[in-house]
Amino acid sequence: MAELASGTLLAKCAGLEPAQLTRTTVEPSPLTLLGLVRHMAEVERFWFRRSFAGEAIGDVFTGPSDGNEGLDGIHAADAERDFGLFQTEVKACDAAAAGHDLDETFTSSRGVSLSLRWVYVLMIQEYARHNGHADFLRERTDRATGD
Repeated sequence: MAELASGTLLAKCAGLEPAQLTRTTVEPSPLTLLGLVRHMAEVERFWFRRSFAGEAIGDVFTGPSDGNEGLDGIHAADAERDFGLFQTEVKACDAAAAGHDLDETFTSSRGVSLSLRWVYVLMIQEYARHNGHADFLRERTDRATGD
């Protein structure tokens, strides 16, 4: 699942120059394609590794208390690195969930019992929403549209 959804996001970014990936195109929103990639790395890590697997690890791109989940601090010069970190994070998250039953539960940071199935449903929603955003951003960047 994650590979397909993350692959769609990567496809929306394919063929663009770093400057295009960091350009805001839907004003007044500061959202960028690279920002979406970074955000999804943070969301993957938070839910699969930190919450479900209980790994004591920090954020991928941001400080622990900034609340911006990878959307700030974007630089064209870091695009290649950021895409690599995203792909590495998706693989690590897939590994963290591998071999676990979908009904396996964990306690969230808010003290709520959640299942791995719940995390997957949440991630489907996250990717659906943000891949839709990526469609608009890409079309405004170079008029390209995709599936």
